[in-house]
Amino acid sequence: MKIISLVPSITETLFDFGLTSATVIARTKFCIHPADLVKNVAVIGGTKNLNIEKIRSLKPDLIIANKEENEKLQVEDLMKDFKVWVTDIETLEDNQHFISALGRLLNKEKLALDFNQKINSIFTEIEILNPKKAAYLIWKNPYMTIGGDTFINEILTKLGFENIFKNRKRYPEISMDELQMADVIFLSTEPFPFQQKHIDEVLKEFPAKEIRLVDGEAFSWFGSHLMKVEHYLKALSLQS
Repeated sequence: MKIISLVPSITETLFDFGLTSATVIARTKFCIHPADLVKNVAVIGGTKNLNIEKIRSLKPDLIIANKEENEKLQVEDLMKDFKVWVTDIETLEDNQHFISALGRLLNKEKLALDFNQKINSIFTEIEILNPKKAAYLIWKNPYMTIGGDTFINEILTKLGFENIFKNRKRYPEISMDELQMADVIFLSTEPFPFQQKHIDEVLKEFPAKEIRLVDGEAFSWFGSHLMKVEHYLKALSLQS
C-alpha cells in the first residue's frame, strides 16, 4: 500500500505504527516528526496548499486528510481520482476511534490498543479540583483563540482549565479587553510562533495575570503524539 499523509500528526502516527518511506510515500512540508524518517519522504506542498499534480503523479492507494487541516476544494479534487480518508478529530474519543481505525487498516490492532490505553491513562490520572479560567491564543494581529468545538479545547479542559471562549466556534478573533476574564493566558508556539517577547507585551496589559508560553504541538497534534507529551501535560495540569 502507498499512502500519502496531508497532516503532520497523521504522518507521525503512521511512522509510530512502524511504517517506512516505502509505504508513506509523500507528506507536507509541515510533517516534521519523526525527523530521521520523514527526511526520506517526498514533499507535496503545505497542508492548505497541496501540489495536486505531484500527488497525482505518485499514484497513491490512499490519501489521509483532515477536515480542519486541509482545504475542502483540494481534498474534493483528489477524491475524483483517489481513495481519500478525511479524518475529523475534535475530542479524545474521536482520536481513539481514529487510532483504532488506522490499526485495523494496517493490521496492527494490538498496537492501536496499546496506543489508546497509553493516551487514556494520561488523562484518567489527572485530578481536577478547581479549574482555572483560561484563554489560549493561537494568533496575533489579530489575536485569535480557540472555541469549544476544537481539539485544543478538549485537551485544555482535560488538564483542568476552563476555556473562557468555550461558547464560541472554531478560532474566533478577540479583543485584548476580553482576556480580562482569564486567570491564565496561554500563548501557543504554533501556528503563530509566540515567544517570550510576546509574553512581555501581554504582561504590559495585564501585569497581575499568569501568562505562559505553551507547546502548541502538545495541545493540537492528535494521533500518537499525545503519548510523547505525557510528562509535559501532567506537569501543566498540576499547575492548574
